[in-house]
Amino acid sequence: MERLDKFLTGAGAGTRSQVKQILKCGRVAVDGAIVKDGSAKVSPEAQTITLDGEPLGGKRRMVVMLNKPEGYVTSTDDPRDRTVMELLPEEYRHQDLKPVGRLDKATEGLLLFTNDGDLLHRLISPKKEVPKVYYAKHEGTAGTEDIRAFESGLTLRDGTVCLSAKLEPLGAGESLITVCEGKYHQVRRMMASRNMTVLYLERRQEAGLALGDLPRGQIRELTAEEIQNLEKVAQ
Repeated sequence: MERLDKFLTGAGAGTRSQVKQILKCGRVAVDGAIVKDGSAKVSPEAQTITLDGEPLGGKRRMVVMLNKPEGYVTSTDDPRDRTVMELLPEEYRHQDLKPVGRLDKATEGLLLFTNDGDLLHRLISPKKEVPKVYYAKHEGTAGTEDIRAFESGLTLRDGTVCLSAKLEPLGAGESLITVCEGKYHQVRRMMASRNMTVLYLERRQEAGLALGDLPRGQIRELTAEEIQNLEKVAQ
């Protein structure tokens, strides 16, 4: 069971303030009866919930943000390692959530999950050029030539060609790196190609979303407005 207003925002009926107005106007019915109380408990799997007569049942679209700790692999199942799926609370493990892209075992920070397959594929598609910002501690200090090399699009040691990226030095041994694709161990390999071995890596932003004060190892659901902004970025 969940609150009706929370279900409506998750189903894309509108923002929280819009949903409040929708309920006030008597546009929502549960099993044929008008319900105006957003705190009313509903079971979307067992009840028919309609907006202006149109059913809103079925799988509720969800997008969840995790602040991933090191030591977990980004996989739905792994026989040897702990997976990020183990960090999801029990009530989220039956929502068909899948990781959006991946962070390697040693990398921490922002990792999204969704049960919307279309949104997932658009967010990870190189064609959409969805920006991701990483904080790195590394050997050496990034300089002007490194910045230009990133802007020009690096060719890695194995011949892999990367799109233009942004390298922002923060001082000795620290940088922010913004990339718009998700090649295997990309940030580590890009830095290594400039002789700056990464010692620590954290993803801080993706598609305009920031970790904020979300504690390591914890999750939160994105709001309807945040999901709408994701849609815009991945159009």
